[in-house]
Amino acid sequence: RAMVGLLGSLVQLDKAGLLDCILYLSGVSGSTWCMASLYQEPNWSTKLETVKDQIIKRLTGPGVIWGDSCKTLKEYYDGKDKFSLTDVWAVLVITEYVKEIDKCKLSDQRDQHNEDPFPIYTVTDKQYKQNSWFEISPHEAGYSLTGAFVGTSSFGSQFDNGSNKNPEPEMDMLYLQALCGSALADGHENIKFIWQKIKGEAAFQDSLLHKVDTPPAEKGYQVLMDLVDMNLAVLNGKEPSAFEQSIRTTLNELGGGKKLICTTEKLNLADKQAAKLYMKQYTEDACNNLSKPLCICFTEVWIKICKCMAQWVWGRKYDFLHNMDDKTMPSTLLKSERRDYEDAGLLLNSPYFSMLREERNIDLIISLDFSEGNPFMTVRGAADMCKKLKIPFPEVNIPSEDVEKPKDFYVFKGKNAPTVIHIPLFNVVNCGDNIEAWRKNYRTVQGSYSAEMITDLMDVAGKNISNNREKLKEQIQAVIEQKLHK
Repeated sequence: RAMVGLLGSLVQLDKAGLLDCILYLSGVSGSTWCMASLYQEPNWSTKLETVKDQIIKRLTGPGVIWGDSCKTLKEYYDGKDKFSLTDVWAVLVITEYVKEIDKCKLSDQRDQHNEDPFPIYTVTDKQYKQNSWFEISPHEAGYSLTGAFVGTSSFGSQFDNGSNKNPEPEMDMLYLQALCGSALADGHENIKFIWQKIKGEAAFQDSLLHKVDTPPAEKGYQVLMDLVDMNLAVLNGKEPSAFEQSIRTTLNELGGGKKLICTTEKLNLADKQAAKLYMKQYTEDACNNLSKPLCICFTEVWIKICKCMAQWVWGRKYDFLHNMDDKTMPSTLLKSERRDYEDAGLLLNSPYFSMLREERNIDLIISLDFSEGNPFMTVRGAADMCKKLKIPFPEVNIPSEDVEKPKDFYVFKGKNAPTVIHIPLFNVVNCGDNIEAWRKNYRTVQGSYSAEMITDLMDVAGKNISNNREKLKEQIQAVIEQKLHK
């Protein structure tokens, strides 16, 4: 939704002659998928119609070949110390939507987009609850509000007191899209979704196995499939004893009769939290024991994926601030060896805080809101957070009747604060009385769009710009005049 909606909006901004007024293009979640596609083409804003057609052709074309996806996953596993579910998400989910494996690096774009808005990809630091906003651009990656940055090509390498001790290859654009667009990285239903996704991809499972026709390999595969089924059974509140017994029996056979899993406590399905902890420990124990008898003939990738599922590890990277002596930085960032990054949409589904970085001195923010639910949650949330953090931001007052029936254009202004234009994707102007129907048709969790769905969504998003072209020009002109008279 955000990917296609942003593309439709940019096309109309271009037709209105306003695209070259934009200095920065910042995104969270699915909008970063659009950005990644656009910035494949140097100076895309000078030929947007052609680039748009290329993107739509790809999105409506054939998907990625499974062999290529699994090869990429193996490369991720072999090429980095911190493998996580983000790597799996890139292969299993992102490729399904964007229909490609983009191996390019963000830092390679530094000199390719002199005519384009400067791209900023936004995520959050899961553990750093205060000022967690983290931005990634072709030049640097770091904390927007704290002011700590590292060169983008070195983000993910192991640092100690500012020295790069263990360089790792820069993440590619496929992984970056997964890092930014992993909104399912939280919650009970999301765990179930990924287990089901893994189970449902038989080709994915088979490709991760070494083609070794030996009893240990076959038994090891059965253990892992039973482990997936056991996790799904517990998540669905069903008795998993048959899978558990099969796992224990097979592991004991692989261990030469040695009892490998010694869990004594009983699984209590009625207590969901206790059941979650039980399965976390059980999955880790099974994987740890499975890797011992099968270390020669069985791939480690699948075992690692199950461990990551048990621990729910996403976006894990080395902490580039580790052991630095800097009194201006929060101690939590200086002491940790690793950080976990996730979709910023889980905290606030709009990249306001990358734009509100003090050095940027932003005058005008055009907020294109592609959220599934309340279209004012992001702008209100930004206003509340800015108030707590003492960051200049205008007051946001929404008429109560607009919550269910939003209009297509809102302007918020304040003293010594940037002007904020807020545009909900689905509204009474472009959708009439059918807002809920549009939301239902373009809900967050669903498969890739058909050509007709893409065209319709681009049209409805584009109307938010074309219908308000003169209003946009007026606000841009007002900001210019305000700066001239300072």
